[in-house]
Amino acid sequence: MALKAMILIISIMVVVMCMAAPSNAQGISCQTVVDSLAPCETYLQQGGDVPTACCDGISSLYSAASTAADRKTVCQCLKTIAKAYDVNPQYAESLPASCNVDIPYPISYNTDCDT
Repeated sequence: MALKAMILIISIMVVVMCMAAPSNAQGISCQTVVDSLAPCETYLQQGGDVPTACCDGISSLYSAASTAADRKTVCQCLKTIAKAYDVNPQYAESLPASCNVDIPYPISYNTDCDT
């Protein structure tokens, strides 16, 4: 289950990494990303209804990724997890909008985490 959560987190992290929402002075760990996105696992693999807990995790992660370093960590974590698990890129791309989180960049395995 932790592995599946990591996959969905990678997809979402790519999105979160690109967000510019300063609000947290502490750094984000990959474990934080995994924990935040664990409720999204089934959706990212199979689609269907997005759980409320998933959207809560995405919103929380978005708010926590307040620095460029935080966003880079989130992005790298998401990409690592997504590649390790069977995350459907289409579901990952649609997740922010489904949760009413406005991310100004597309969600993709090809996102450059250094920008």
